[in-house]
Amino acid sequence: MEELQSPFSIKHWAEDDKPREKLMLKGKAALSDAELIAILIGSGSRNESAVDLSKRILASVDNNLTALGKLSLQQLMQFKGIGEAKAITIAAAMELGRRRRDEEGPDLKQITSSRTAFEVMHPIIGELLHEEFWVIFLNNSNKIVYKSQLSKGGITGTVVDVRIVYKMALEHNAVAVILAHNHPSGTLKPSEQDKQITQQLKVAGHALDIKVLDHLIITEKSYYSFVDEGIL
Repeated sequence: MEELQSPFSIKHWAEDDKPREKLMLKGKAALSDAELIAILIGSGSRNESAVDLSKRILASVDNNLTALGKLSLQQLMQFKGIGEAKAITIAAAMELGRRRRDEEGPDLKQITSSRTAFEVMHPIIGELLHEEFWVIFLNNSNKIVYKSQLSKGGITGTVVDVRIVYKMALEHNAVAVILAHNHPSGTLKPSEQDKQITQQLKVAGHALDIKVLDHLIITEKSYYSFVDEGIL
């Protein structure tokens, strides 16, 4: 409560000095490291703004974020204005950054054929007892940037919202998609609904210059590719 009323809280700063507003107006890349840390800690002390406090903390580790991530809670709390809660917030943010970096290390999986796409999706939906519809989103090198379940239903089928598919494609800067759903019955023959959904997505994607590269029907032991069978 005390921090919210402080004259140095972010709510009381001049417009140009508000990191939160700056992030909203200009995007996260426009903020300095100190401004980003200032958002985490919220406010400084009576004689020092959150940005100045953040600059001082960064200066202590030669402005090296990796070194900042190695500081213990006790070391962070040695800075005036950094209590236990703020130290924990900084430590948590640094740990999230470290984990994200670890996740980004491996190369993205590249789809080179219908078999490759099958190998990606079979462990996810191949042995399910209900039907699920998934979309694989690809970059211009046909590498997977994201994959998502679009719908989940009974053995009779699923419903796919075309708008959601392309909303996600745009959010992830995808230039192509591969559709995939399973047939728990084991049949590899596409239904009329399967063909209609494929056509709807293909037409909608054409307007956005996002290609539907394939549609796979996956069963426990095999798959059907619309492209391989010449119907896409």
